[in-house]
This record gives sequence, C-alpha cells and structure tokens, in this order.
Amino acid sequence: MVTLAGIFKSDPEEANDSDKLLDLYWNRAELKKEFAALRNEKYQLQDRIKQHEGSTARVQQKMNHLESLLQDPEWVHNVVTFYQLRRLADHCHSKLERFAEQLKQQREQRLHSRVLVNWNEKCGEEAELIESQIGEQRMQVQMLEDQLQSERHKLMTMNVIAKLFRGRSLTATIGEILSRIEVGQQQEHELLLALDNLQNQAPPDYEGLDIGEKRSINFMILSFAQQLYLHFADDNLAAMAKEATEKSVGAINYGSKHECDTLLQLLEKRWESMEKATSYTEILQKRAQMIAEHASFGNDDNAVPVTTTIETTYAIDENGVITEYDINLMRENYFGIAKVLSR
Repeated sequence: MVTLAGIFKSDPEEANDSDKLLDLYWNRAELKKEFAALRNEKYQLQDRIKQHEGSTARVQQKMNHLESLLQDPEWVHNVVTFYQLRRLADHCHSKLERFAEQLKQQREQRLHSRVLVNWNEKCGEEAELIESQIGEQRMQVQMLEDQLQSERHKLMTMNVIAKLFRGRSLTATIGEILSRIEVGQQQEHELLLALDNLQNQAPPDYEGLDIGEKRSINFMILSFAQQLYLHFADDNLAAMAKEATEKSVGAINYGSKHECDTLLQLLEKRWESMEKATSYTEILQKRAQMIAEHASFGNDDNAVPVTTTIETTYAIDENGVITEYDINLMRENYFGIAKVLSR
C-alpha cells in the first residue's frame, strides 16, 4: 500500500534543479552589483581624466601665453619684474610664517616650562609633607618599641607574688603596645607607597596655548607684518608685490626696459637692507602693544581681532617717533597674513 509520504515525496532530481536555479539567481544578482560598481568607477575615472585634461589645458595655455610674452621685446622685461615682485611677496609670506611659528614655539615652551616648574614645586611640597609624616610615624613606633622593651623587662623581673597581682595587667599593656606598633608600621608602609607613587607620577600633559596667549601672538604677527610692509612701502613696492600675487603675468605693465630695470634695482636694494635688519625687537613689541590697545574681538573665544579695529599701521623710528598710516594689512591680506594668524 502506497503511503501518503510516498505520494507527496519530492523527486531528488527536482530539488537539486531548484537549488541550482537559486544559486544561479544569486550569482546573477552579485554579478549585476559588481558590474554596477565597475560602471560607476569607470564614470568616476572618466570625470577625473576630464578634470586632469582641463587642468593640463589651462597650464599649457598659461605656458603658451608666457612664451609669447618672453618672445615679445616690449614685454620680456615686464615678465621678469612681475616674477621678482611675486618672489618678494612669497618671501615676505615665508618670513611671516617662520616668525609666527618660532613665536608660537617659544610661547609653548615657556608655558610648558612654567607648568612643569609649578608641578615640580607642588610635588616637592607634597613629598616633604609625606616624608615629615613618615619621620613622625617612625619616631612614634620607636617610642612604642622602647616602651615595649621596658614593659617586658618589668614582667621578666617581677617576682611570683607581683606577677599574681600585676602580671595580667602588664601583659595586656604589652599586647596593646604591640597592636599600636603594628598599626604604626602599617601606616608607615602606606606613606612609603604614597611617596613612591608621587615620585613616579607622570608630568601633566601639555594643553596648548590659551586664548590670551594666542591673541598676544597675533598682535606680534600683525606688528611684524607692518614692519615688512613699511620696509617695502617706499616706491610702492609692497603694493606692487601684493598685486603680482593677485593677477596673472602680462596683466600688469611696468613700463619700458629702463623703468623695469630701475624698479628691479630698487627692489634689490630694499631686499638687501631687509636681510641685514635685525635690531627691531623693541619696535615690534611697542607696535604690538599699540595694536592691542585698539583691538577688539567678536567674542571671548576669538583670537583674531575684528578687522575694522586694526585700521592703523604704525611706523616707529629709532628715536621712538610714531607715524600713523591708514592702511589695514589684515583686511587687504598683505603677505597672506590671514593664513598665518593663530586661531
């Protein structure tokens, strides 16, 4: 008799074919995902190629333009002048960056040294207190040991009758002294551990400059930027150097060959005098103080002053005479000062 299980039992070959169809379906789905990912990657690479081709074309266009200027007798001297002025602007920016970095490192080292000194002093005071407590504890234990020895001696030298009346009390006293000695030794051990932990304690981590230090650094950076500007203000060299960083070659005409040569001579002369100038630290500090007196900030967390409060450039000669100019270097972003200021 055929059972119901036998009637409804599936054919092994049919079940195997069904599994194969499922595997084929999932494999096909995975292949479609991989193909879609490859297609997206292809489009991304094509976009990058287009961007690179565009950048290459722009560079080639600039090169062709520069080549045509260099081939033109009336423009070749302007090209040289243009790049020398741009060199000046880049050099001033580099000097400003180095000045800012050195100043920041000096302030950080000074602040870190101050933190370490204060931490060492605090640790020294705590160590002295613990050592004093250890000395007092040892003295108390020593006194208890002397008392213990005395009481034991009394107990040993007592006659039989005295031991009957006083022996139990004296034994209790000896036990109490022993307990106090044990407690004192345990307290000394804990104090020694505390002293060892204190001496092996790591110094505090450096937390960086606070907002006040950053503002002070920025005042000095602004002062140094004004020093650079004033050094090249004559003959409008600073303004022309800034203009050279904002425009492309060929957009500015500096005149004839004679005019260009004269400008380059002035530039070289001022350049050499800048490299030789070293004794202006007091002037920088005095100017920074004057800048700080007029500066204000948007809120308590800002390290960079509001631009409209830095409207004046201060020229200070060797005799301390001050001349004010209405030139806002921060607003005009001379020598890329916006990237140099601490924030």
